[in-house]
Amino acid sequence: MTPITRPEALGVVHEVDLGSGTVRYFENGAVEGRVVVFVHGLLVNADLWRNVVPAAVEAGLHTYTVDWPLGSHSIPMPDADLTPPGVADLIAAFLEKLDLTDVTIVANDTGGAITQILMTRHPERIGGVVLATCDAFERFFPPAFALLPKLAKAPGSMAALTQVIRPKFMQRLPITFGWVSKRPIAPETVRSYLGPSRHNRAIRKDLARFLKTVSKRHTFEAAEKLPAFDKPVLLAWATEDKLFPLSLAHRLAEKLPNATIVEIADSYTFISEDQPAELAAHIVEFVARVGA
Repeated sequence: MTPITRPEALGVVHEVDLGSGTVRYFENGAVEGRVVVFVHGLLVNADLWRNVVPAAVEAGLHTYTVDWPLGSHSIPMPDADLTPPGVADLIAAFLEKLDLTDVTIVANDTGGAITQILMTRHPERIGGVVLATCDAFERFFPPAFALLPKLAKAPGSMAALTQVIRPKFMQRLPITFGWVSKRPIAPETVRSYLGPSRHNRAIRKDLARFLKTVSKRHTFEAAEKLPAFDKPVLLAWATEDKLFPLSLAHRLAEKLPNATIVEIADSYTFISEDQPAELAAHIVEFVARVGA
């Protein structure tokens, strides 16, 4: 097995016990900088933000990138509630444990759905939110991944899944990374994403527990409560995205009292992979506006 090396750009690595389990996170930036906490999606980890963090830190922000328990984490969480609301509660527990306030949450893909739930359950420590092309409404999951919750219920399915997507040609198919990243993801990053679930049965069990509970019911319930969230929200949306059309951003904007949409060209769902500099610039500008 090739050792997995995490990007130095993410900063200093830490671990924190959230009561129901431990998460690994990376911290970077000036102590006095405004706080940004990143939330990734399914089968990726904090490495998703490796090309965004440096620009954010250079602009004076203080970043926290966390390996949330969504299948690419390396510390199993067998006792945690890994339903979508449960993961949202874990994010809230992380903010409370580290006593982070007036936080800007930046979320992508599945992490965006979880963050919408977080916004309706635990808004008190949030100063603003950036939703960067993500699940919402009936697209939790989008059609290309709609069978995953059913697949997760079959014994041994997660082990088979992680082996099937191991070859490089499989990673460019629409049902893997082909429709989330317009450009091929670096091999070492793919190893970081897929290695934990491939080599650790406990991680696969965590992944299956989450997948089994994914349902558009969660995002519809959150959407009904979003009008009560009056803090600033930036909807940074990839105009060429194949999974989450721009119309989703406009529907979210109709629900949110204080939302702005920015369109990002030449990117699929993983804007942090395809257009990291542009995404970072939007985050920095948004945080400055929220602070003002």
